[in-house]
Amino acid sequence: MGNTISIVICSGTTCHVMGGGELLLLEEQLPLRWKDRVLIEGAPCLGLCKDKVWGKAPYVKVDDEIISAASIPKVIEKIAEKLGEK
Repeated sequence: MGNTISIVICSGTTCHVMGGGELLLLEEQLPLRWKDRVLIEGAPCLGLCKDKVWGKAPYVKVDDEIISAASIPKVIEKIAEKLGEK
């Protein structure tokens, strides 16, 4: 077993309005084999929408990587990559 992957979902107003609400359902979409290796938490605001460098909301932080215009499939793809399943 590798390390736990940390997922932080921004639930600030901008991210929520831009579709971030669906990201809160991420845990339900994870394969069972990942459940003990992925820690999902919400954050009131990651503060990334103030700086255009990060792209568009909604944002999810996977370990230290920022995913902009995040969607459940994009986040699952990044988790698979980090778990060596891609």
